[in-house]
Amino acid sequence: MSSVTLPRTGVFVGGDWQAATGDGADEVVNPATEELLATVPRGGAADGEAVISAARRAFDEGPWPAMPGAERAAHLRRLRDELAARAGQLTDLLVSEVGSTYALAASQHVSLPIEQLDYWTTVAARPDLIAHAPRVARRSGGTSWLGSWVVRREPVGVVAALIAYNSPFLLAVMKLGPALAAGNTVVLKPSPYTPLTSFVIAEAVAASDLPPGVVNVLTGGADVGQQLSTDPRVDLVTFTGSDTVGAAIAAQAAPTLKRVVLELGGKSAMIVRSDADLDQAARLGLQSITFTAGQGCALTTRHIVHRSVIDDYQQKLGALASAVRVGDPARPETQMGPLIRPTAVERTARYVEGAIEAGAILVAGGKRPSEPPKGYFFEPTVLGEVDSSWSVAQDEIFGPVAVTIAFDDDDEAVRIANDSRYGLDGAVVSRDAGTAFELACRLRAGGVAINGGAGWTNPGVPFGGYKRSGLGRENGEEGLNHYTELKTIKYHAG
Repeated sequence: MSSVTLPRTGVFVGGDWQAATGDGADEVVNPATEELLATVPRGGAADGEAVISAARRAFDEGPWPAMPGAERAAHLRRLRDELAARAGQLTDLLVSEVGSTYALAASQHVSLPIEQLDYWTTVAARPDLIAHAPRVARRSGGTSWLGSWVVRREPVGVVAALIAYNSPFLLAVMKLGPALAAGNTVVLKPSPYTPLTSFVIAEAVAASDLPPGVVNVLTGGADVGQQLSTDPRVDLVTFTGSDTVGAAIAAQAAPTLKRVVLELGGKSAMIVRSDADLDQAARLGLQSITFTAGQGCALTTRHIVHRSVIDDYQQKLGALASAVRVGDPARPETQMGPLIRPTAVERTARYVEGAIEAGAILVAGGKRPSEPPKGYFFEPTVLGEVDSSWSVAQDEIFGPVAVTIAFDDDDEAVRIANDSRYGLDGAVVSRDAGTAFELACRLRAGGVAINGGAGWTNPGVPFGGYKRSGLGRENGEEGLNHYTELKTIKYHAG
């Protein structure tokens, strides 16, 4: 990996940069080397006031909401091009501040969101008006009335976008894309752990000539997030993170009746039927452990496996997990990088130790590796003979840990899979595609992949979850709807 080019930091407000005025600063640490990457001053209440005011003014008085869709699309296309020109810098930053492997950062965390902006650019150019056929109405005096309706899609207003640390650029684009395509203005608040890619977005916004105040970037802690969630001038809060924080944001937003879009946690299940290709199932199972070191809300970390094949499955998955090369993600041979902070390592270790004490068997991993000597690493871990009621099978660990749970028939598999307070994603592996589809329909989850799924991420397809996995959907028409108001205009001819 080349040396990292750090972006400018501060508060990006109204198209300009200001020094943050909050108390203290956040240290951005490379989780693989424990080296200090950057020190970012925290935003404070005055900075929150500034960005909210700028976004409000840009929406109420600026050209962006009333701009023709084709013109907005041209601005978004320039933003997309500016971000694409910074793809190398973004990749380096994601390796350094998140701990993603270089290959994963370049593809899923950079190329994918830039491709998604192509989709939202197309959406922005669509007509705002949806016409309905006219209708003749007969009146009591013998005359008639010709009338109809049009439905106008309008932006909601000021959007506060709060994002998690694990995929900061992707998550930012998933919120900026529909918000900007619909004509909203945005305040983007990154995680204090991984703020640097959001500053790159700010630099790209400045270079792409978006009107001042359309996109603003503010750092800070929970106090700044609460300010955004409670201020009546903010019309919508979109948040990706834990269900605990999501519930707090919903409570903060309730008094002002602002909209909330919450993409929260997950403890997703992968059902492996007796007729499954176990080599394929094991490869899919490994991805759920190693993708960003298990720090992904949609990962299928509960492996519900038919009793007749569970021993073979565990053996195959354990062998794959034991062979994973864990280390500095900047090295090309590395297959899995670190967790974000020491507290994440400690949390993961506690869950593994607790499961073993409860009677689980350790199939693979289970501890911090001896190499590298520095960094927040934990081995890819597989636990067998786990009961669905245990905390290791119910709680979102956000670490590289998968559990296997045996089942005897499809009905039991569905009961175990649905025995969760989450419902974000799921998977079924079976050679019987019809039965796999029927099982997918029975899972209480926002998405289900059959035999690995489609092989690519489609921004036109909704993403989100049931139960404590969130409220609303991101991507697609369904995601766009959260960022728009629908106005019905009735008229008559005559």
